[in-house]
Amino acid sequence: MNKSQVISKDNKARNRRFNTAYLFIGPYAIIFLIFVVLLILISFLLSFAYYDGVNMPRFIGLTNYVTLFTQDLDFMQSALPNTIKYALIVGPVGYMLAFFLAWVLAQLPRRFRNVAAIILYSPSLTGSVLISVVWKAMFSGDSRGYINYLLLSWGIVNEPLQFLQDKTTIFIIMVFVGLWSSMGIGFLAMLSGILNTNREIYEAAYVDGMKNRFQEIIYITIPSMRPQMMFGAVMAIVSTFNSAGLASALTGASPTPQLAGWLISDHMQDYAFSRMEMGYASSLSVVLLMLVLVFYFVANHLFKSDD
Repeated sequence: MNKSQVISKDNKARNRRFNTAYLFIGPYAIIFLIFVVLLILISFLLSFAYYDGVNMPRFIGLTNYVTLFTQDLDFMQSALPNTIKYALIVGPVGYMLAFFLAWVLAQLPRRFRNVAAIILYSPSLTGSVLISVVWKAMFSGDSRGYINYLLLSWGIVNEPLQFLQDKTTIFIIMVFVGLWSSMGIGFLAMLSGILNTNREIYEAAYVDGMKNRFQEIIYITIPSMRPQMMFGAVMAIVSTFNSAGLASALTGASPTPQLAGWLISDHMQDYAFSRMEMGYASSLSVVLLMLVLVFYFVANHLFKSDD
């Protein structure tokens, strides 16, 4: 067999592997293009139109965006700052808490680790219905609320505190509940990354002079699990910006008292499904997407590989 025949045979084998790869990725790529890329494109186009969900969209140019940033006081004074503040608190704190708890669980025996992981992960699966049942009862503004009952029983207060009517306490409770439910799939990815780090690297590092667990985390654990750290960061960004209905579930009102905890997702759903202004809601979704992309690029810069 001459050289040209060998090269031809190698090219055919490479083409078969290439076609097989496309065959496996094809179904996912089709679903992704239809249900993600296409919908984002449609939302972007609708943001330049007036659309009530019944009549044909009517092109109005940048009117929705001009209205959004110059006339929509609920967005500029409540939804936008609340969303950024909520994301900057729950995102980084929840992310660091997820890594810390994953590292702690990795030190436990397997039997206890599995049970603890399920317990920590389960709140992320709950929706606003369970939140309204559990946490609304906890912070209820009458004597039947658990916290008010204890405060009244101990003589700390003379009348029930209205936790879910005060603007400041609503946001604090919302952040607390957000952190409570932040141990999602990113937390499991970090736990997997820690457990799959090669133990021989730790042993070699201690031989070379590493002295404590803190150095172990900084110099070995985190660099060894950059993909899981990046995945956890992306999931934290998406979940915090995608939060919707949390404050309404807690207070039982929509919009919430004094628009406390009113997020961009809440504002978007209000315009889309209550006011039937789909074009304006689409412009809100585009702004939300831009915010997510900004925070994603920041996370990507922090955790990008040096390779």
